[in-house]
Amino acid sequence: MLAGKHILLIIGGGIAAFKSLDLIRRLAERGATVTPVLTRAGEEFVTPLSVSALAGRKIYRDLFDLGDEAEMGHIQLSRVADLVVVAPATADLMAKMAGGLANDLASTLLLATDTPVMIVPAMNVRMWEHAATQRNLATLRSDGVHVVGPNDGGMACGEFGPGRMSEPLEVVAAIEAHLADGPLKGRRILVTSGPTHEPIDPVRYIANRSSGAQGTAIAHALASLGAEVVFVTGPADVAPPDGVQVVKVQTALQMQQAVNAALPVDAGVFAAAVADWRVTCASDRKLKKSKDGLPSLEFAENPDILKTVCQMKEGRPKLVIGFAAETDDVVENATAKRLRKGCDWIVANDVSPATGIMGGSENAVILISDEGTESWPRMSKDQVAHQLAARIAKALA
Repeated sequence: MLAGKHILLIIGGGIAAFKSLDLIRRLAERGATVTPVLTRAGEEFVTPLSVSALAGRKIYRDLFDLGDEAEMGHIQLSRVADLVVVAPATADLMAKMAGGLANDLASTLLLATDTPVMIVPAMNVRMWEHAATQRNLATLRSDGVHVVGPNDGGMACGEFGPGRMSEPLEVVAAIEAHLADGPLKGRRILVTSGPTHEPIDPVRYIANRSSGAQGTAIAHALASLGAEVVFVTGPADVAPPDGVQVVKVQTALQMQQAVNAALPVDAGVFAAAVADWRVTCASDRKLKKSKDGLPSLEFAENPDILKTVCQMKEGRPKLVIGFAAETDDVVENATAKRLRKGCDWIVANDVSPATGIMGGSENAVILISDEGTESWPRMSKDQVAHQLAARIAKALA
């Protein structure tokens, strides 16, 4: 819960600003104190009265308000909170933050603060995908700004895609995870999960039986220990956990791009079952049966994401953990994989059909590292995740 915590909430100007009202209510329900800052653009979407009434506190709007400056100057206002949250964070606000501009109250507070900052982006999909926005995002992340979302979905403009603001409860979960006093507080960890789908044509693809359950459980366990988790997931059967930054992908190439964008991190947990191959020339039309016989499919090797990260010359995570799903000679194959890839730990398991592990609720893993081989008893995937998260916390301490 958030009892006793103080949140400085900056509300940007976008249609998603209406979600900030529910966010204030949800934070208040959990005992948090919310001090709202409403931008001029934000006033076009929500009223100062509604924001102030829900927060139960004075609202701040103007950099040059003599009364506000006498009561609490903008420098002091920027530093009294436990966390500064920008929701929605528009493309304009992100650009100001990345460029160090300070021409209104919101941007001045963000430049003057020595408090951790979390942004919740919301904008049109084209604006989100624009090279300038992505450059600004990379700059903000390198500056230590925490990012929640955005989600994929329909938008007020009628377009569909990434750029939709995360839901208030998702933001609350991220705030709770960030403010948790766990052993991984201040650590940024990447987790990949689920299968990848490599298209053959618009309706067919190459995939595997991974459900994504173990990777999801690991991400949740790490977040519960206070880590900032970037969760890159293929099309899994299970929903992603709350309180983490979710990046959804389909293919191995997309997963590689998402991993590169998430770096640098303190640790990487590569639990995804990435397809080894892809069809070189996927058809843009459904393949039909014909009298000429079976279609001929040509394959190319997918990038080795784990090996690439392990062998980075600069910026390699302090701890890189791979997974080895084997059907025979589990320890031998997994040990060889660890040495071949160059990762610090390998979590190996037997996914033969008789074990019921692939797609099931339980797992039986073997942790392989420089210190040797350690077999864990069969347990739920949640228990495996919490045990692994505790090991990661100890290794990063």
